[in-house]
Amino acid sequence: MYIGVDVGGTYTDAVLLDQGLVRAMAKVPTKEDLLSTLLEALDAVMRGVSGDLVERVVFSTTMITNLIAEKKYDPVGLILMPGPGLCQNLYRFPTHMHVIQGAIDYRGREILPLRMTEVDEAAGELAAGGYSKVAIVGKFSSRNNRHEKEVAARVRWNYPDWHLELGHQVAGQLNFPRRVVTTYLTCATREKYQFFVRSVQEAVRQRGIAGPVFMLKADGGTLPLESSLDVPVETIFSGPAASTLGVQALTPPGETAVVVDIGGTTTDLALILSGQPLLASRGARVDDMLTHVRALAVKSVPVGGDSIVERVGRDIIVYSERLGSPYCLGGPLPTPTDALRVLGLTNLGDGERARRAMTMLGDPLGISAGEVAGRVISLVIDTIAREIEAMFARWEQEPAYRVWEVLQKKKVRPRTVVGVGGGAAGFVSQIAARMGCYPVIPPYAPVANAIGTAVARPTLQVTLRADTERGVYSIQEEGYQGILESKGFNEEKALALARDWLARLAARHGLEDCLSDMEVTRREVFNMVRDWVTVGRLIDVTVQTRRGILYHVGAGGENSEK
Repeated sequence: MYIGVDVGGTYTDAVLLDQGLVRAMAKVPTKEDLLSTLLEALDAVMRGVSGDLVERVVFSTTMITNLIAEKKYDPVGLILMPGPGLCQNLYRFPTHMHVIQGAIDYRGREILPLRMTEVDEAAGELAAGGYSKVAIVGKFSSRNNRHEKEVAARVRWNYPDWHLELGHQVAGQLNFPRRVVTTYLTCATREKYQFFVRSVQEAVRQRGIAGPVFMLKADGGTLPLESSLDVPVETIFSGPAASTLGVQALTPPGETAVVVDIGGTTTDLALILSGQPLLASRGARVDDMLTHVRALAVKSVPVGGDSIVERVGRDIIVYSERLGSPYCLGGPLPTPTDALRVLGLTNLGDGERARRAMTMLGDPLGISAGEVAGRVISLVIDTIAREIEAMFARWEQEPAYRVWEVLQKKKVRPRTVVGVGGGAAGFVSQIAARMGCYPVIPPYAPVANAIGTAVARPTLQVTLRADTERGVYSIQEEGYQGILESKGFNEEKALALARDWLARLAARHGLEDCLSDMEVTRREVFNMVRDWVTVGRLIDVTVQTRRGILYHVGAGGENSEK
């Protein structure tokens, strides 16, 4: 038996799957007391099921996604060491930034020393600005992290209570701006994520679940829960990945569709092409900034069933913020859910309170509650349809999308919109009509996120970095450094060595059956030339067990995707 739990900003969904069939499902309100929320969700799907019968539990969450979408996190300052090259004015990040002297070259050699007086000045200005969370990033820190460590030690000496994140610990790939954004978001979300993991661990312990516990990543793969603590940023789009896998599991193999997951806080958009979720080739995008997070090509739009609706002058506005439950459920302000209730598109909450909420908006304008509700729904649909159109402009630039178009032998867009989540029934038909598409609401649509989480294939990854001139290599996930024993070490040998390490890691976690198909997620080779002669290579490769779903739900496990 597998359990999938998706913790959203409004509701927490859970399912229990037994041989590919949904045995139990639950949707419970997400409370501030996260542990009690998790226990309630687990209890709802585990009635009559002993914890030792649960083979695996996978969690996903939109909490981090919502935190970022609504910008509800403490401010994070930046101390950067970009070194020579681009003018620092070209680096634009959404926070207070200090550029200091100090540079490491692409091989990890110091070419410009640090000035500790600059470090002290930068930290002092951040302290004066009220910052206590700081990301410290150097351009080639993945080659040599000495400068980042020295800056952090100096800052900690003066401000021991500050929360610091170092770029080399967050992302080992090259591309300085993306590493800055990834480190910044890690710093912003780590505290919240640690709280989430502690609550999950306690809930699993209290319910006596013996099977392994995993966390869903942004690319649709999974991480052992303990390991995910090292890389909280990998869960940024965990919730949208869950809904995408859920639609993949709930629709026939080979389907092509736009995924629209309408929750209380956000609406998540994704694309499935011929049965496979589209991957973002350049990494997760947050507020038009690219990160080093490998992710599905998704977007979280900050509008949902619980978004605040207000009247401003003669205009009605839907804000990208949530302040609690809808008015019809005892909340403080009108929301799109109240509008759905008035129009008879949902049975949630008190109908009289929903009408009162729309009346509060409409009376000063001299219009009825029903007309106000229609306007609110239209505003939400306009927002989501506009975002889907904007996403198509990005999706169509993805290499996988272009390959799909070639296979179709014509330029064509998907014609199906699959709606899941609590708000799907009220909105998806109209969104599809606006897009000129066909609407589909699959079975179990309200808990599709939890289903996608439950059927996610367990994945593991290994990152190998080799310097052939020095004759050494390292395995990032294991903190291991070894000697290259074979001469003529090249990219293919690096991949073979990385696969060997991946097999060891899988054996340790009891996931040997996942090794039948592995994918290379990153490969970079830099030639080192001296006196016009190639003297060695820097080789970086990452291999991962294949992502995907274990089976289509309802097929009894027989239609497993290998």
